[in-house]
This record gives sequence, structure tokens and C-alpha cells, in this order.
Amino acid sequence: MLLIAGFMLVEVAGALFSGSLALLADAGHMLTDAAALALAWTAFRLSRRPTDHAKTYGYYRFEVVAAFINGLALLILVGWILWEAVERLITPPPVLGGPMLAVAIVGLLVNLVAFRMLHGADQDNLNIRAALWHVIGDILGSIAAIIAGLVIVYTGWTPIDPILSLLVAMLLVRAGWSLTKRTLNILMEGAPEHLDLDELRDKLIQTIPQVTGVHHLHVWLLTMERPMLTVHIEINTKDNTDDTLIRIKRFLSDHYGITHSTIQIEREGCADHPYD
Repeated sequence: MLLIAGFMLVEVAGALFSGSLALLADAGHMLTDAAALALAWTAFRLSRRPTDHAKTYGYYRFEVVAAFINGLALLILVGWILWEAVERLITPPPVLGGPMLAVAIVGLLVNLVAFRMLHGADQDNLNIRAALWHVIGDILGSIAAIIAGLVIVYTGWTPIDPILSLLVAMLLVRAGWSLTKRTLNILMEGAPEHLDLDELRDKLIQTIPQVTGVHHLHVWLLTMERPMLTVHIEINTKDNTDDTLIRIKRFLSDHYGITHSTIQIEREGCADHPYD
């Protein structure tokens, strides 16, 4: 966070001095990066807090909220870059290629260091993945600024600056939309994207002989790493309840990584909808 925020100030100064939109867009992106990393850090700190009477699941969900905010920030940033780029294509301002190129090269090195620090920690954590995508956007922005600087230095063709900014913005749209969509699904307590509920229901009945029916099946995510499940299980009246429950719990853990489940065992119809 400090690395990104510190260089952002240098990049703003370089952008204002050179007149480069690519640099200014990258500096604006680095500002959102610093905020994203600060938010990610805050989310991790909060998620460590223990459960209490008000937050019985703890504060893990704040990680998802932080990732959702960062995804929206990416989309807003893309909109701003598009607006500025179109304005500069219509009325191209003067751009100093030399200073722009120098700042962009240093910016690329800083962003590569930040990427190395975050890479590998984003496998199952949307919060880190959101922060990482911000940094990837910065890397793309720096590369675009370097290419634009070289073109301006050797040809003097300044429209390359907003054109490359547009290309970077297009690359960031997918990342921002994907993050926003996935985190919103979690906040809406939707089922995990990779999970087929019908398949889970069928496998439960096929794998565990005591199970005769499955209904009121709900699966959602507290965070990307913490799936949750509730279900009503019908079993034969002669079967042992405890043994069946242990088998179901083991099945969910081994096949789907679900270690937190609430299972209601039923023998003669569902208590929520009693038979006449």
C-alpha cells in the first residue's frame, strides 16, 4: 500500500509535467490501488475478530464487501479513463514523451514489485484477487505509457497516448465486472458457481444407502474459502441417525469441501410441511 501510494504522487507530478493522459490514468488507477490495498488490509484485520452475539459468524464477510467495493472502483475508473481518452482524441493536447517515458518505466518496476508481493495469495480469496487485479491494471497502464512515450519521442504522434489508454480500459472492464459479479453473488447468498445442487442431491442419495430423500437444500458462501450448507435429509425409520449424520458430514467434506453444515434428519415427512 505504501509502495503504491508513494509512487502515485511521483506519477501525478510526472503526468502533469508531461501532459500525458496515460500517466494520469495510471496514477488515478494507482490511487484506487492504494485504496484497494488499504481496504484489503482493513478487511483482514476485521476478519480476525472473534464471533460475538451480534456477529455470530464473525467478520469474515467484510472481506467480500471489500472485494465488491474494489470491483466497483475498477469499473468507475474505466469509465473515467474512457471519458478522458475520448476528449483527448477530439482535442489532442501537447505531450512530452521523454519525461512520460522515464516515469512510466519506474512505475512499471514499482508495480512489478507489488505484483510479486501479492501473487500466489489470491487463489481462494476474492479480496486479495481484487487488489491483485488493480495492480495488474497498473502494470498494463505502465506498459501502455512506455509504448506511448516511445512513439511520441520518435514520431511526435500524440494520439497514441489516449488510444493506448482506451485499450487498457477495455482490458480492465472484464476484471472489474467479474469481481463485482462474483462478490455480489456471495453477498446475495447465491450458490457457489462451481456447484451443481442437483448433482449434489443425487450423489447424496446414491452414495449413502440410508438417505431416501433430500430437500430444503441450500448452499452459499460466507467467503470464497468457507462454503455453508443446510439441508433436510429423509432416512428409513430403522436406520441409525447418528451413523447417517456422520456419513453425510464426511461425504460433504470429502467431495465438496463443506465442513460447516446444518442437517435436519427426518423419518416420517418434513416437519415444515407435515403430511395429512
